[in-house]
Amino acid sequence: MALAVCILFDAEGERVIRGLWARLESRGIPTPLTHTHGRHHPHLSLAVARSWDLDAVLASVAALPPALPVHLACQGIVAFPRGRAALAAAVSVDLARRQEAAVAAVMATGADLHHHYLPGRWVPHVSLATGGNADKLPIVATTVTDSLPLSVTGTRAALVDSSTGKTWPLPALI
Repeated sequence: MALAVCILFDAEGERVIRGLWARLESRGIPTPLTHTHGRHHPHLSLAVARSWDLDAVLASVAALPPALPVHLACQGIVAFPRGRAALAAAVSVDLARRQEAAVAAVMATGADLHHHYLPGRWVPHVSLATGGNADKLPIVATTVTDSLPLSVTGTRAALVDSSTGKTWPLPALI
C-alpha cells in the first residue's frame, strides 16, 4: 500500500490523539483505532511512497541528521476526500525543512513518492477520521474543535508500512 516516513509523538501526545480517536469512535466515526489492521499510531507523515525498496529507503532516511523534538500546533481540522478528516498542524520553517529533507531522502532511492507529499503540495496533518461521508463531518468538527487548540510533541521517527502496520524505528528524530 504505502511506506511513510513518520514523526511519532511522546506519551502525552499519543494519549491526546488516541483520546480524540476514542471520542470519535463512540460517536460512530471510524478512526485509525479500527481502520484496516488496527495497529496505527498517532503520527505526522513527512513523506509517503507508493513503491519502494525498503532497505534503500531505510538507509537513506536513517542517514538524515538527527533533530530536536518538534512541537506541532494544531488549531483546526481539515477535511480530505473520502470522508477523511485530520488535525491541521501549523507549518513552521523547521517542519517544512524536515519534510523536504525526508522527501529528498525517499526520492533519492528511486521510490515513487505520492504526489500529495511533494514539497509545496503537502498538508501537514494528524489523521483522525478514516472514512465516512459529508453528513458525519459536523460530528467530527464538534468533537474535535472542543479540544482545540492543542499541541503535540514529536520525539521519535519511524518508517511505517500502512498496509501491515509494521514499523521500523529510525535511529534519531529527523
